[in-house]
Amino acid sequence: MGGVEHSPAIARALTEVGPRLKRLRTQRGVTLAALSEATGISKSTLSRLEAGQRRPSLELLLPISQAHQVPLDELVVAPEVGDPRIRLTPQRVNGNIVLPLTRQPGPLQTFKMILPATRSEPELCTHEGYEWLYVLSGRLRLILADHDLVLPPGEAAEFDTRLPHWFGSTGDGPVELLSLFGRQGERMHVRAKPKAREGKSREGESREGEAGG
Repeated sequence: MGGVEHSPAIARALTEVGPRLKRLRTQRGVTLAALSEATGISKSTLSRLEAGQRRPSLELLLPISQAHQVPLDELVVAPEVGDPRIRLTPQRVNGNIVLPLTRQPGPLQTFKMILPATRSEPELCTHEGYEWLYVLSGRLRLILADHDLVLPPGEAAEFDTRLPHWFGSTGDGPVELLSLFGRQGERMHVRAKPKAREGKSREGESREGEAGG
């Protein structure tokens, strides 16, 4: 059976381990015999490892790093990872700018949304799912069932999207927010406090408590 095939960067990093081990040992004036006694690894194995004739493994490198009292990453310099930055592709949806932040498909999707400073007529909708909103800047108006809320920056809300809902700018400026949308299955929890309403009945308060869990 053939060995594991490595990328050129990983293969290069592995070939540099041997010379690095020999340089560290000689700089400290440690003989192969002394290192063998300290690690329990035979002199021949250590010699082959330093010469690049033996593939480095954790079973060999861990005792050596302990004997030299150096971190393992000083013995193996890992290749640099690729560019971690996400290349955002803005989309315009119903007049809003939507930037997907999740690059892989899955049950939870994350978006940054920029809502224009327009005072539009709310059109409530319902659909399967569960949504979490966090306001970055501006003032967000959220209508959720019988709640009519205004969320300032730093406030969040989460809700079952099977409830009638709508959100947008209050009209006095654009709104930037983060949105996490996931599958169905969690109960509704509204973190923002609804506006006080005059004449609210005790029965209505009881219903809200049950809906909020």
